[in-house]
Amino acid sequence: MFSFLRSPEVGLSNDPQGVVHRKNEKEESVVAGLDSDPTSNVNPGELTFEEDTAGGIGRHLGVFSCTMLIIGRIIGTGIFSTPSTILGSVGSVGASLLLWVAGFLLSFCGLFIWLEFGTMFPRSGGEKVYLEAVYRRPKYLATVIFAASAIILGFSASNCIVFARNILVSAGHSADRWVVRGIAIGVIVFTTILHGFAPRLGVYLMNILTLFKTIILIFVVVTGWVVLSGKTRVKDPHLNFRDAFVGSSNSSNDYATAMFKVLFAYDGWQNVNYVLNDVKNPVRTLKIAGPLGLGITSALYILANISYFAASSKDDILKSGTTVASLFFKNVFGNHAQRALTAFVALSALGNVLTVTYAAARVNQELAKEGVPLPFKNRFWASNWPTRNAPLPGLIVHLIPSVIVIIAPPPQVAYPFILDISGYPSQIINLFIILGLFYLRWSKPHLPRPFKVWLPLAFFFLVANVFLLVAPFIRPANKVGDTPPLPYYLYCLIGIAVIVFGVLYWAVWRLVLPYVFKFRLVPRKEVLEDGTVVTLVSQLTGFCTEMFSVGWPGLTEFSFPGKGWQGR
Repeated sequence: MFSFLRSPEVGLSNDPQGVVHRKNEKEESVVAGLDSDPTSNVNPGELTFEEDTAGGIGRHLGVFSCTMLIIGRIIGTGIFSTPSTILGSVGSVGASLLLWVAGFLLSFCGLFIWLEFGTMFPRSGGEKVYLEAVYRRPKYLATVIFAASAIILGFSASNCIVFARNILVSAGHSADRWVVRGIAIGVIVFTTILHGFAPRLGVYLMNILTLFKTIILIFVVVTGWVVLSGKTRVKDPHLNFRDAFVGSSNSSNDYATAMFKVLFAYDGWQNVNYVLNDVKNPVRTLKIAGPLGLGITSALYILANISYFAASSKDDILKSGTTVASLFFKNVFGNHAQRALTAFVALSALGNVLTVTYAAARVNQELAKEGVPLPFKNRFWASNWPTRNAPLPGLIVHLIPSVIVIIAPPPQVAYPFILDISGYPSQIINLFIILGLFYLRWSKPHLPRPFKVWLPLAFFFLVANVFLLVAPFIRPANKVGDTPPLPYYLYCLIGIAVIVFGVLYWAVWRLVLPYVFKFRLVPRKEVLEDGTVVTLVSQLTGFCTEMFSVGWPGLTEFSFPGKGWQGR
């Protein structure tokens, strides 16, 4: 009547290709002990450290690639495109520069918090792992909430749109609405195919584009110094720095909304945390690459803003829309240089899309491995199909919302609205991460911590997050915000709705359906052909539930002959 099949023993020995390479055996044995020790009660999720890191291409990212992964994620189009919208929100050059400095400080505080978590749990997934380590009950609630945010809002639409617009301008064509959308969709499809079928080539291309755009940004900074010396065609390079705070906004909403855009421009300092299963000697690499990558980009960002304000008047910057870097090159070198810079910005956007997509696919794969219910069964979404080296199914999960966001919003408000809507749920999750850090410091002070953040910095990050969550609901000075005709508070409500959707999805999966259909959810583990270990949640009902509860040996899978259904 029933057939009982013993699931294969999970572990590194099941990896058919032997792709999981250890760079530092002592370091990882300590981490594995922390993850799997039942007395510590901090193992994130269902999988142990060895199970979670099994399968895939193995550890192939060193300090250089990880630093490039951070710089490439941070330097996208924000520094080239958003200074004008930030200036428009806060009203003055001085306030705008202070926000960029504040964003640098906040980002470093966040980096140190993520370093503490990342060195304690050097596993792919980032916030998913840290939420699971802290918020263990109700089971799967934190995982599903993060999954809702990561999948629904985990798109690369903004930089695809910026690439399309800038490449058309550089080619001398008008940025027609559907032409822009078509090119943007082509970019995200190309990225999906590249990372899905040639992951090493994708990493090489990411590194090359990151070096290229870093050089371009250095050139902008050096050019700004020359402009400030008065030896260029710019007539008064010090104009914006006299009475720099004239016109500053008095609305906290304006500053909060602008800060979301600044933090979006700095976003990416946590990028290595998402892919630690691919990193050689992950603890040491993370502690080096994180501060190095963020430090380089922060210095370039602040100096680049000074360069922009030296080369253009405040009014000209406000009229530039999302192409303030092009305006900078036009004022300094002329129209031909402006067109060339536009092409450079397009390549920078492409590099950012490659970097974001690489990390997002690993996060999606980790969610599937944890057992979060997805259509067409988790085996597929957790796998490295078809190459056994790259998570193409996770890339497809990232592709779908990216295409939807590229097509859906009105083009005149798409870019600033995307920046706003992406930032708010991230701040909600960040709030719970920092609260979790304080909780673990209090409840488990003796856990091994290869890196410890200074608690005053963590408290500063907490206060700033609370402000960024509350202030956007206060009416801005212009009464409409920066994305009319959409209400100024709409992006906050959408962000909250995404979190609420995660709670409802969890409640239906874990509470409503089991209650209505009288079954019990029981997790089990399975090793896929590529060596990846995945958690599968079985639905046990009636007689099978009774057998499982009394401990029938080997009961991990069962089927009803003739009905084509298995308890998975």
